[in-house]
Amino acid sequence: MHSYPYTITISSEKGGVGKTTLATNLAIYLKAMRENLPVTIFSFDNHFTIDKMFELKKRDEDSPDVHALLMGAKAGEVVQTGQYGVGFIRSSTELGDIHERFKGPMTLTRMLAESGISGIVIIDTRPDLNILTQNALYAADRVLIPVKDLPSLENCKNIFALFDQRGIDKKSLALLPCLIDSRIKFEGIFKDQKTLLRAIAVNRGYRCLDSYISKSPKVESLNTNPEGKIYPILTHARGTEVHGQFMDITRDILRSVDTTKETRACLYHTWLLEKEANKKESYLARLEGLAERCLICGTVLAEHPDDRSFYFETSDRSSRGFLHGNCVSSMLCSALYGLQENDPTFVAARALVADKVTRSVSLLLPRIDSEICRLDYRQFSMAGEQLLQKNVEMPGFDAGELNTVHDRLYLLLNEALAGFEGSLRKESWLSVYPVDPGNPEAVLHEESYKSIHRLQKHFAEAIVPI
Repeated sequence: MHSYPYTITISSEKGGVGKTTLATNLAIYLKAMRENLPVTIFSFDNHFTIDKMFELKKRDEDSPDVHALLMGAKAGEVVQTGQYGVGFIRSSTELGDIHERFKGPMTLTRMLAESGISGIVIIDTRPDLNILTQNALYAADRVLIPVKDLPSLENCKNIFALFDQRGIDKKSLALLPCLIDSRIKFEGIFKDQKTLLRAIAVNRGYRCLDSYISKSPKVESLNTNPEGKIYPILTHARGTEVHGQFMDITRDILRSVDTTKETRACLYHTWLLEKEANKKESYLARLEGLAERCLICGTVLAEHPDDRSFYFETSDRSSRGFLHGNCVSSMLCSALYGLQENDPTFVAARALVADKVTRSVSLLLPRIDSEICRLDYRQFSMAGEQLLQKNVEMPGFDAGELNTVHDRLYLLLNEALAGFEGSLRKESWLSVYPVDPGNPEAVLHEESYKSIHRLQKHFAEAIVPI
């Protein structure tokens, strides 16, 4: 059975609000309160607090870290079992090159969905909203935003704005008052720090947890000591108010985990499967609409599948299919240079044509009226840049007469663009794309076919009707 993690992201643009203390200790409390529940933590920040808290042995320079995870390494290769039974992924200072890979907002969601990690994943983020932080926010089933003062509360609006821009439900977002100094008192209804922060948050439409975390000299000392170690609240600050507060927060999260039927990663994976199924259906539909024969030589392609080196499609998409490579190069050699197969230079000319046509897209546009009967032939690069334009006279084409030089061309145009009573469809044209003869159907896969449609649109804009 596939496992999908419940993801908790700790985020704030303001530094010094207790993000990492919250992330690391929450992982320990979750593991302590539910021993059989896998808990994994990693950070996008480079302070290595997570490593110091959880590593059981000295770091090996070659040990896989969060950079490896983000570059596609399997979770089993990077997650290590650390202190207190918590799984952790080592931190990295080399995340600058990751940003290009994470242009999409749901990249991390996909990675978590496919990671095989189960239980709870906790992500500690940097104090900014770079693309990695955004990915961590969108991947989360629960986002905890620590606030300790008005500036940190003010910064929350940027996180909420991101969710509005993406049209993502903000139910996962929750503010958590942190480092609250109980000695600070106010007159009036907002009698203390946490009450004031919570009131302002609610007034702005933010969800705020009932729990909070107090400022505690005892807790602060756990991070600074002569040994240079970082100690958890659970084992070294049991008598403090903060210990009870972490218990309350942990219980709240576990209730949420228990009532979540499908995590964010699970929902995304389901969506991916549905998307792939739709792609497959579309691909099969495209296969069903293909011409059964090569329109140049008339051979049934199922009986002679070799050398299907080109895919053609008309501007109105009513005719689509594959063409033999030899047929296309021979047809263009005759049409562009007026050569017949018995000409001594035909073989050399055809090789030259074949070399160029297999690296470009050919566009064939018949120009036919009472005075003109010609072919507007153009070649484009795969990026849509026009490389060649040539006008080819087509004598006898409008009268339905074959021509020894142009017979292949006439057959293709009539077969692909035939309309009512044998006339060509008005303003229709034909484009021919090179494909891999070893796997020609790959051109009909989703991304490749999208590229064709982009080029078709570009061609339509480039063509000037007569």
